[in-house]
Amino acid sequence: MSDANTPVEIKVLFVDDEKNILSSLRRLTMDEDFETLVAGSGAEGLEILAREENIGLVVSDQRMPEMTGAEFLARARELHPDIPRIVLTGYADVSAAIDAINKGGACRYIKKPWEDQELLQIIRSEVDRFRLQQENKRLQAIIRAKNEELEDWNRRLKGRVLEQTGEIRKKNEKLYAHNTRLKKTLRGIIEALSNLIELRDKSLNSHAENVAALAREMATGMNLPEAERDCIYEAALLHDIGKIGIPDELLHGRIEDMSAPDVERYMQHAILGQTAIDGIIDLRPAGVLIRHHHEWYDGSGYPEGRKGDDIPLGARIIAMADYADRLLGPNPSQAAVKKAIGSVRELCRSRFDPGLLPYLEKPLLELYGQVVYADGKIGMILDPNELRPGMLLAEDLYSGTGLMLLKKGTNLQEPQIESIHRYHLLDPFPGGVTVLVAEEQKAEDA
Repeated sequence: MSDANTPVEIKVLFVDDEKNILSSLRRLTMDEDFETLVAGSGAEGLEILAREENIGLVVSDQRMPEMTGAEFLARARELHPDIPRIVLTGYADVSAAIDAINKGGACRYIKKPWEDQELLQIIRSEVDRFRLQQENKRLQAIIRAKNEELEDWNRRLKGRVLEQTGEIRKKNEKLYAHNTRLKKTLRGIIEALSNLIELRDKSLNSHAENVAALAREMATGMNLPEAERDCIYEAALLHDIGKIGIPDELLHGRIEDMSAPDVERYMQHAILGQTAIDGIIDLRPAGVLIRHHHEWYDGSGYPEGRKGDDIPLGARIIAMADYADRLLGPNPSQAAVKKAIGSVRELCRSRFDPGLLPYLEKPLLELYGQVVYADGKIGMILDPNELRPGMLLAEDLYSGTGLMLLKKGTNLQEPQIESIHRYHLLDPFPGGVTVLVAEEQKAEDA
């Protein structure tokens, strides 16, 4: 039996009563990255299926004596329902091939004579799909084992915690709560790894989730392809995974207080993060973004000192979202949201890509800006272009250079809104306009 931590070699079983066909298939697949097994009959094929492990694909001829391909594939499905099955058939046996699909659970049929490269492409595709399924099961088993280890650690720790201070007891309860949430929300490998990062560093509580949500909204606003948005979201969830390998004294220290060797060690966490997930092929694009999310737009970041568009777009998005969320922290005030937008704007061209700022402001205001309730109205921070007649200013409005434009409580109408637009073009003010909006008006705007 293979170890759950070790990927296994996949085998492909070919079943045909004609030896020359089997020999041809052996030659065709001799250089492939899987082992080839052959059987001269359905009965022999069933014996091999019962004896061999790690068979990832069965390819059977339809027209065989004693047991047809459809009958063999039906028996094969009973033994191993997860193994994909393909039937080979002549041009005159298409109806029999359809019978093999219906009764034997074949995923497709191939007509004889086949074209070698086409057949190889189909076999590779099915083997890769099966290998991916097995890899997913293997990783899920690893995660379950790690959770069992964590549960066992919690059980042994519980007796000691009862003898220690209330503060340690609270920390243990928080850890147990994290573990409980991890088990309840285990919807995939990425989510599990993201939660494990937070277990390593309590200061990152919800940070990865916030950054991922903000980065995804920015990517959506930019109309990036779905695959690229998903990659950015995955990388944002895991952008701090490299910190798992950083010692506690560096993890919780300030970089300004570190020695030069410690700074160099700390800056390795972006590379460690990429390395940690590089073994998962589908996450390698996300690993590139993790590696470069500490690069600065002017080239003064790390680990490679890339600059401008040489930094991957997804890494530039994550860098901006990461910084904004760290500024805001939990339960941010309206002033904090405005200040965060202003701080990001000041760092554009040096630390951040200025072209991304318009795509940050709207989701940041939507995710963090709705924070005040008064007289049945909702306090929101809006872009000047989103202002509507009837909204009330929730605080004094100043231009970018400090000139008061309108007082708190002003009922905005078209003239005031036009004036705000004009001043915003001439003397931009950071962070948007804080207004009170009636519930029904907010619903209409939505």
